[in-house]
Amino acid sequence: MLVPRLIPCLLLRDGGLVKTIKFSNPKYVGDPLNAVKIFNEKVVDELIVIDIDASVQQNEPDYNLISQIASECEMPLCYGGGVSTVEQIEHIISLGVEKVALSSAALSRPRLIHEASLRVGSQSIVLVLDIKRNRLRKSKFSVHINNGSKRISVDPLEFSLLAQNQGIGEIIINSIDRDGTLSGYDLDLIDHFYDKISVPLTVMGGASSYEDFKQLFSKYSIIGCAAGSFFVFKGKYRAVLIQYPDILTRLSMFKHS
Repeated sequence: MLVPRLIPCLLLRDGGLVKTIKFSNPKYVGDPLNAVKIFNEKVVDELIVIDIDASVQQNEPDYNLISQIASECEMPLCYGGGVSTVEQIEHIISLGVEKVALSSAALSRPRLIHEASLRVGSQSIVLVLDIKRNRLRKSKFSVHINNGSKRISVDPLEFSLLAQNQGIGEIIINSIDRDGTLSGYDLDLIDHFYDKISVPLTVMGGASSYEDFKQLFSKYSIIGCAAGSFFVFKGKYRAVLIQYPDILTRLSMFKHS
């Protein structure tokens, strides 16, 4: 049975955790293993960990670090970054990771989704689409790769439907425009996808308060709400402080879903 999920997303760079604003100006926020330990104590629903430089630099995933994180992690774990082959996906799954996120590799070769889903199961394969609004036509969206630096000529919704046909198990829609801004989720972007795809959808980019989560769970019912800055920063000066709502607060968010 599908249930709403509240998901911290951690970004890896050079073995440490960073947080960006609109995919730029990464700020160091701590050690990934320490962060995982704290999230374990807070009993989070799920955790996403993305190595933001691995694909850009064409590096292999850091299997040693992934293994350490997976061994420490007491909640379902999704890893992405530097993954381009089925063999890499199988290796990562063997380390104790539940889901593997694909982005640029799947966009350049959609057949990878099909091959991977046959080998490890659709439920373990996730597509991440990093999306920007068109500057002149705000109702239009484009997909970007390489930390948002390169636009590619695919329609995000059309590719999502293609990914479904290839066997994707989940789609994560990440708003580059809202990343790290604490300005709320882009509801128009979510509307663009929500009623048109049939696999589980997770949205990310802009969460600023518990009210943002409540709004999404109330409007969209079963959906994954992911966030980065909200879970690692506190206050207007963005002091590093890992936080996550307790179970009673989360239940109050989910009650309308």
